[in-house]
Amino acid sequence: MSSTSCAQALKLAAAAALVAPLALADPTRAADSTPSPCSEDAMIVFDASGSMAGNVSQGIATIKPRIDEARHALATVLPRVTRYRRVGLVTYGPGAYNQCNVQLKFEPTPNAAERIMREVNSLTPAGRTPLTSAVEEAADVLDYRNKPGVIVLLTDGEETCGRSPCDLGKQLHAAAAGLTVHVISYRTENYSWVGESSVLDTKCLAEENNGFYIMAYNYRELVEAFEKALDCPMIAARTP
Repeated sequence: MSSTSCAQALKLAAAAALVAPLALADPTRAADSTPSPCSEDAMIVFDASGSMAGNVSQGIATIKPRIDEARHALATVLPRVTRYRRVGLVTYGPGAYNQCNVQLKFEPTPNAAERIMREVNSLTPAGRTPLTSAVEEAADVLDYRNKPGVIVLLTDGEETCGRSPCDLGKQLHAAAAGLTVHVISYRTENYSWVGESSVLDTKCLAEENNGFYIMAYNYRELVEAFEKALDCPMIAARTP
């Protein structure tokens, strides 16, 4: 081989060495490294207290527990939302009668839709309504004193375990580094035992922490509420 041919071969080899790592690179790496449009983690605080076993169609032979309608709505919203936001789950209610049970199921996790629905679908409504303690647990999981986060509380009633949602809302606001608390109030307008003071107390929890207080009566309204509370602003803006 002539010296000219050798020089050309060396140039080609050098060029191939530069191209090879690019060809072998994971084609999804660029997409994976792109920051999510949802920079804040979220916690869903899901009501599985005894009242969620109530029928959504009072006076009609067909029995459909309220919790089933909430499950259906959540299953509709989560697959899209969890593509962009890490979401965790706290539940409250299930357990022995007249007890105030709160359970952290898991912390914010990527692509958590299926995991959330497995947990929610396994719940049997029971117990009282310690919604204040459940929100407090979610806030601690989000490390709310040091970084922003979003809590979405679903409730179909009022606090029944001796605490004040409004007082907690003020405490969170005073110490938080950008916490947002949204409250989805489900079918509470027909509850004779949910008085105006209880509604205002729970509404205060959201208002003190830059959140929405959304009343929902059926599946469609629940879907809209979960979307409004969990969607990233830029994702929601381009969703029909």
